[in-house]
Amino acid sequence: MKYIGLFFQYAAQYMKTRLTYRTDMIVEIGSDLMSQAVNFIFILLVFGHTTMISGWSRDEIIFIYGFFLVPFAIFGAFFNIWDFNDRYIVKGEMDRILTRPIHSLFQIVLERMELESLFGVITGTAVMIYAGSRLDLSFAWYDPFVMVLLVLGGTLVYASIFVLIASISFWSDSPTSIMPMMYNIGNYGRYPVNIYNNMIRFVLTWILPFAFVGVYPAAYFLGREEWYTYAFLTPVIGLVFFLFSIFMWNVGVTKYRGAGN
Repeated sequence: MKYIGLFFQYAAQYMKTRLTYRTDMIVEIGSDLMSQAVNFIFILLVFGHTTMISGWSRDEIIFIYGFFLVPFAIFGAFFNIWDFNDRYIVKGEMDRILTRPIHSLFQIVLERMELESLFGVITGTAVMIYAGSRLDLSFAWYDPFVMVLLVLGGTLVYASIFVLIASISFWSDSPTSIMPMMYNIGNYGRYPVNIYNNMIRFVLTWILPFAFVGVYPAAYFLGREEWYTYAFLTPVIGLVFFLFSIFMWNVGVTKYRGAGN
C-alpha cells in the first residue's frame, strides 16, 4: 500500500507539471503519433507490392502492429530508462537514490515516468479495431480479460529486457550504446517472426523475447491456432524475465561504486 500511495502521489505531481506546459506535452504526443503513422504507412507500402508475406495478410500484420503499440506504450510510460547509464551512473545520481528507504528501481520508475506515452494505448486499440473489422474477427466474452493478461505479459517482457540492459551499468560505468541498439532490435517484434530466418526467430523468442510483445499474443486473437502455445506463454515469459531482471538489478546495486574517484 505504501508503494501504491507513492505511485499515485508521483503521478499526480507529474501531471500537474506537464499540464503547466501543455504545448510541450501536445508536441510530444504529436511526434509519437507521427512516428506510429510512419510505421503504419511502411506496412501499407510493403503490401502495395504483394498480398501476403509468409502467410500473413496486410490486415493481420496491421493488427499485430496495433497490439504491439499497447504494451510498448505502457512500457514507455513507466520504464523510460534510456539514459540510465549516463544520468544515474556516470553523473552519480544513483548515490541520491540509494539514500532513500524505497527500492531503487521503483524510485527510478517514478522519476522517469512519462504518462503521456499512454496515449499509444488508444492508438494501438484504434489500429486493432480497424484491422479487426476488416478481418471480421469475433471475440468471446472473456477475450478482454485475455487481452489485459497478454498486454501485461508483453509489457513485462519489454521492461525486463531494458532493466537487464540498465543493470549492466553497475558493472561497467562507462557510457554504452546498447540501449538504442536494443530499441531497434525490439522493432522486429512488430512483425511475424516466421518472416525471419530460424536464428533470428530463436533469438526473438528465447533470448530477447520481443516476439512475445507483438506477434505471439496477437496470434491468439487472429485465430492462429499453431501459435496458441506461444500466445499463452506470454504472461509466463514476461513474469519470469521480469523477476530475473529484478534479481540482476539487486545484484548489480551491490556492485555500484559511486561517482567519486
